[in-house]
Parts: sequence; C-alpha cells; structure tokens
Amino acid sequence: MKRYILRRIFMSIPVLWVISVIVFVVIQLPPGDYMSAVQAQMQSLGGLTEEEAAKAAEQLRRVYGLDKPLYVQYFVWMKNIVTKGDFGFSFQYRKPVAEVIWERLGWTLLIASLCHLVSSLVGILIGIYSATHQYSIGDNVATFFAFVGLSIPSFFLALIAMYILAVKVGVEPGGLFSQRYMFAPWSWGKFLDLLRHIWIPIVIVGFAGTARNMRVMRGNLLDILNLPYILTARSKGLKEREVIYKHAVVNALHPIIMYQGMVLPFMIQGEIVASTILNIPTAGPMFYDALVAQDMYLAGSFLLLVAVVLVIGNLLADILLAWIDPRVRYD
Repeated sequence: MKRYILRRIFMSIPVLWVISVIVFVVIQLPPGDYMSAVQAQMQSLGGLTEEEAAKAAEQLRRVYGLDKPLYVQYFVWMKNIVTKGDFGFSFQYRKPVAEVIWERLGWTLLIASLCHLVSSLVGILIGIYSATHQYSIGDNVATFFAFVGLSIPSFFLALIAMYILAVKVGVEPGGLFSQRYMFAPWSWGKFLDLLRHIWIPIVIVGFAGTARNMRVMRGNLLDILNLPYILTARSKGLKEREVIYKHAVVNALHPIIMYQGMVLPFMIQGEIVASTILNIPTAGPMFYDALVAQDMYLAGSFLLLVAVVLVIGNLLADILLAWIDPRVRYD
C-alpha cells in the first residue's frame, strides 16, 4: 500500500508541471496585459498623452518583469513558488497573490466542502431509496428533480433563488451576513446569521452534484441488485437490509468514490458562479475580476491551486478505492 501511494505521488509531479505550463500559457493568450489597461486609464483619467502613457506602462513592465520573454517569466514564477512559496504580485490588489488568495480561500473551501458533503450524502441516500423502490412515486419524484438539477445551470438557479428570497420571502439573499453583522466581531448571533445565509450557495452549488450522485447511485445499484451473488445472498436467507447495505451498496459506491477525486474543483467552479451572482466574499469574484483585468499571476495561481486540489483529490480517491476494493492491485 505504501509503495502504491508513493508511486501515485511521484506520478502527480509531472502532471502538476504540465498543468502549470498550460495555465501560464492560457492566461497569456489574450492580447495585451494588465499594463495595457493601466495605460488606457492613464490616458483617460490621468490626462497623459498616448506617448507618455505608453512610456509609463513600459517602465512598469520593466519593474514587474513583464518585458521579459514568456519562458523567462514562467521559470521565475515557478522558481519563486517552489523555493519561496511566492505566487507573484497582484497588480489589481497591490499586494502579494498569496495574501489575496488566502483571504478568500477559507470561505471558498468551506462552501465547496459543505456542498460536496451534502451532495454526496443526500445524493447517495436518495439513490439507494430510488433503486430499492423502483418506479414508485418517490422514485419518480426523485428522478424528476434529478433531471431538473442536471439541466438548470447554477447561475440561473442563483438568479431564481435571489428573486424568490428577495421578492416573495423578503430575505436578503446576497452575502454571507446581514448588514448589522458584516463587520461585527464573532458572536452567537453572528454565527446564526451566517447559517441563515450560507445555505443559499450550498443548495445552489450542491443541487447539480446531488442530482448526479443520485442518478449514478440509482443506476449502479439497480445493476448490482440483478447480479447472481445478490440472488445467492437472498437465497441463503439473509435479511433484505443486510443484502442491500452490506453486499450491494458497497460495490455500487465505486463510481461515486472514483468521482470524488474530481468533484471538489467542480464545486469550486460552481461556487465561483454562485458567489459572483450572490456577491459572496469568496475566490469566485476575485478570480473573475483577475481574468477581466488580466491580473495574470493572481488568475494563474488560483487555477494552479485548483489543479493541485484536483490531483490530491484523485490521489485520495484512488487510495480509498484500493482500500475498500481488494480487486484493485497495488503493484
């Protein structure tokens, strides 16, 4: 098992390197850079001529190393990350990228993790119920909502939720806190206010994940229940509950476990959309603003961190699958 884990870790290193190259190239593809936007601002707001603004922008490029070739910029960026943990400087926020990301990463991971937990547990439980009550009213209702969850984009669901909460219910849908608690110190009242707001992005982001887990669990469990070894277990007189949960569900969980390694980045992706619409102080609006402003180091570092989360998640999913399934070989 240790050898298997070490081999998977060493295999992840070249994958992360290739991802870092792709990320750095992709964020450089749009024409111009952040200093091009600064140049336009200096012309329109600063009253400088085109030549003066271009000269000032070129000086800023030399200061921040943007005048160097692309491969030099990449190696300097990666060298600083590996040796110093320095992800670069955010031109838009005027501070190191690490500070900007860490300020918002906590809320991002909290919401994404809660969405992941809720969608997995609820989706699996509903999938088990639907498979064991095939074509019942409950199964048909769950299937209908699963198709709805897979069909509606998260941004549209966020807009619907904002309208219903604001117009029909009278609840403030945006942000994580009410106005009175936004800058207040932590207290029991602020914690309860957080609970009244945080469920909105969790439901919006986790709805599609719940629907997918339900459909996968239902379909796979129906296939497992028709296998010969399930018939043998029933013929031995085992209780139906034991047959389902001890023998069928364990094997039906394999696709769910394999998907767990990829689900957290998708939750972060959905959180980006929902947070941008709901004005939640997470990494979503930050990443969107960085792309619009071409803040290359901020956008690239966030994408690289998401890739790291994806690789680590796949590693943990492989280890968990190898642990519960003896058919997975370690060598």
